[in-house]
Amino acid sequence: MQRTTLPRSAGGVRWDGLALGVDGPARPPLRAEVADGRRLVLFQGDQVVLLARQRVTHRGVHYARTGQYTSPVPPLRAALARTYRESCADEDAWLARWAHHFATALRESINGPLHEGGWRLTSGRPHHWGIAANWARLSQHDPAIGHITWFGYRDPEEDARDMLPLHQLSGSGTARVKAYRRQHREGVLPPVLLWWVSGLDTFLVLDGHDRLVAALAEAGRPHVLALARERPDQWATCYAQPLISHHAEQVTGLERAHAECAPLIETLTRAADRRLGRQLHELTTAPAPTWSWPLPGGPAAWDALARQHAPGWHPDTDN
Repeated sequence: MQRTTLPRSAGGVRWDGLALGVDGPARPPLRAEVADGRRLVLFQGDQVVLLARQRVTHRGVHYARTGQYTSPVPPLRAALARTYRESCADEDAWLARWAHHFATALRESINGPLHEGGWRLTSGRPHHWGIAANWARLSQHDPAIGHITWFGYRDPEEDARDMLPLHQLSGSGTARVKAYRRQHREGVLPPVLLWWVSGLDTFLVLDGHDRLVAALAEAGRPHVLALARERPDQWATCYAQPLISHHAEQVTGLERAHAECAPLIETLTRAADRRLGRQLHELTTAPAPTWSWPLPGGPAAWDALARQHAPGWHPDTDN
């Protein structure tokens, strides 16, 4: 597996993540299989981990967890967490150390999501994610069978969440969570590992369920590293040009409209430059759609799995 520090070809900027070039397998153990009617099932090997069906309005997704999920990352010992923190000069170095750790663990795992192609393992999530109310809601509203309202719709508001745990979250007073709460207070708690699945339009918790609970129980938020497929360079190049052309036209218009006020032109141009910078950054860091595979048997097979793993579940997908 090839690893490249992000951002590429840039010096003197903060560490943003790792680009991973993976040479196989063609079909990973942890994978999404799909069928007509907006149906999705997440397998780990031959175990059903999650069943999901999108709403026809594309405002959210109904899901049912089975409780069969196993983290692809071996348990993280407290001694290792303290060693990583003590050996790193700053937060960027610390996150980079954990990114390499998780990349190695995922590559060696027999039940992880990596398959051939390009991937990114980056710090944090998109800047418009991470709403405070959604963080608080995570530990309070985590049903095994439920619904996730997609970002921006509030339909319903109580189902708006930024990530979906793949198994039930532990209580804040359990022994393992208490140990992680201590690590959080010491400032050594390892990041939570997320996986972006575009068919669900949400992040799944790959590893760190108890670390997530611990940070929230301490009135904090965990550091996160997010795994997603990487878009090819030519995709960003293609879509960047219209943004750059529009920016040039906008600056020309500002210069004409305010020709007699150079300070105003300078202020407005700087604002336009910052906006273009944000747009280009979002463009180059946007994840590629998650690969999925056809579910053998199609909708009938999905319906049979739903009856087996979530008896009586009838997701309302017609709104």
